[in-house]
Parts: sequence; C-alpha cells; structure tokens
Amino acid sequence: MHPTPLPLAAYRTAIALDEPFGPDIAPNVGHTPGHRSPGPVREALALLADDSAAAKAGLRHGGADRIDEAAARRLLRAVLTLRDPAPLPAGTMRVLDALQAGERLAHDTTDAAALPTVRDALPHTTYRAADRTVLWQGDLTTLCADAVVNAANSALLGCFAPMHACIDNALHSAAGPRLRADCHTIMSLQGHPEPTGAAKITRGYHLPSRYVLHTVGPIVDGRVLPQHQRELAASYRACLDLAAEVGGLRSVAFCGISTGVFGYPKGPAARTALDTVAEWLDLHPGRFDRVIFNVYADDDLAAYVQALTEGNQPR
Repeated sequence: MHPTPLPLAAYRTAIALDEPFGPDIAPNVGHTPGHRSPGPVREALALLADDSAAAKAGLRHGGADRIDEAAARRLLRAVLTLRDPAPLPAGTMRVLDALQAGERLAHDTTDAAALPTVRDALPHTTYRAADRTVLWQGDLTTLCADAVVNAANSALLGCFAPMHACIDNALHSAAGPRLRADCHTIMSLQGHPEPTGAAKITRGYHLPSRYVLHTVGPIVDGRVLPQHQRELAASYRACLDLAAEVGGLRSVAFCGISTGVFGYPKGPAARTALDTVAEWLDLHPGRFDRVIFNVYADDDLAAYVQALTEGNQPR
C-alpha cells in the first residue's frame, strides 16, 4: 500500500503559504556604529563559523578573510547547502536576506508572460496546447512565473551536495534557507518520504517566482517501463492540480522532471510532459494563462522540438 501524500490543507497554514514574502531588512544590517561592515557574505560566514556544516564545508574562524569575494560566496553557498534545516544563529537570516535581496536585484530576470508561445515559435506544430504553452531555454532561477517546478528527491529537503548541478540545488540556493525549512515542516507533518508522482508547494522566497512546486519523479535505470510513464505523468498532473488550488496562480514553469540524475531519457520524457499538460489543460480550460516547459541544455531543447515537430508528436 502506497503512503498517502499530505494534502495542502494540512500544511498550508504551517508554512504561511498565503502570506507575501517581504524580508525585514534593516538598512544598516551588519553595521555597528563606528565600525566598517565586513559585507554580508563574510558577516554571514562569521555567524555560521560554529555551525557543524561550516566544518564540513572547510570554513574555519577567520578563514573567509583570506579568500576573494567570489570564493567566499561559494563557501557560504556550500555551508547553507550542507546545513540541516535547524534555526540559524541570531541575526544570520537578516544578513542572508540583505545579501540575497541584493543579488536578485543585480540579476536580470525573464517575464514568463512575455515569452512567445509554442505556436509563435513553431507555427507548423500540431500540438493542441501550442497556444497555451511555452518552450523556453534558460535558467529557471531567473524566471518570473507564478510558480516553478522543482525536481526533488523523496526527502524533499533539497540537495545536500555543494555546487551540485541539479535544479534542486539551484532553486534551494537561490531561494535561501527558508525553502528548506518549509520543506522540513511539511515532511515532519507528513511523517514519511514523499511518494513518487506527488507534489507539494512552498513560497519561493528570494526567487523571482512566488511559489515552488516540489515533485518526485520516477527513477529510470534501463529502459522506460509503463510504470515510469504513469509516474512521470502523475508528477505533472499533481503539480498542476496543486497549483490550481492556489488563488491567483496563473502560470507554471516545469523543469525536465526526472531527466537529470534520475535517468529518464529526454525524448520520451518530453513526449509524456507535452501529452500530460495538454490533457490537463483540456480538462481545465482557462485555469492557467500559460504553462512553460523550461529546458537548460541544448539536448533538452532538441528533445522538445523533436516531439513538437515530428509525426509522433502529441496531438
């Protein structure tokens, strides 16, 4: 018997899902009268120096003073990636908020509403949801959609491998430690690992997108089986079903669920994604303004273009 996923109603209030995120950042965070601030990166490292994750990341007291700013920022990311979802030392969250709010303002973002539809980009496609969907190659952490989808593992706490090139790591790092804390709250209430094909939702914090949908896709080791197809389709449906429960959420951007370290071949995954989303949109007309299929690497893009333009494309 499969474990039952925790419904949104059972954790919505616990993570304050419906409260807009507005960090309390004082203009003089990190400043002591008469002293020059060391800057938020080094100040955060100093506050975290006694944390158990700091030693794992190679941080020692005063060690950040001997490296350049870029190396210090990578070190801070490593500490936060390795860190368990426990309360931060006093003052650390405000320093991190100041740092990440500044970083977000310094980076360009892409407005999901301004992206061309699949119909615009591939006018000869016969994909039936071409007018309601987008194929976009870019960095999901810079996309301003109402919700972005994270390909999570069953612990749902994010990736604990510093600088690992997975979307789970990228989204958690860009959102900040509140994202892991919310996931921990949800999983503590659920009491068991997240089932494959289910989904949860949290706020996006320092991401340009307001929400993050977390789903666990199937792991493929060998050929794709009918069970894998059903589980992957379930992940897409679960994300759309859950997003539809949140008022005002009008756009959802999917990463390539399961196509990274989970081993799902990109071509079959693209076809399942396209089919499932089209079916859902047909059953729920007008619920979302657009659904975005986000790809990052060129071979990911090629898989979607092939699925949309060849004879075996979804219709």
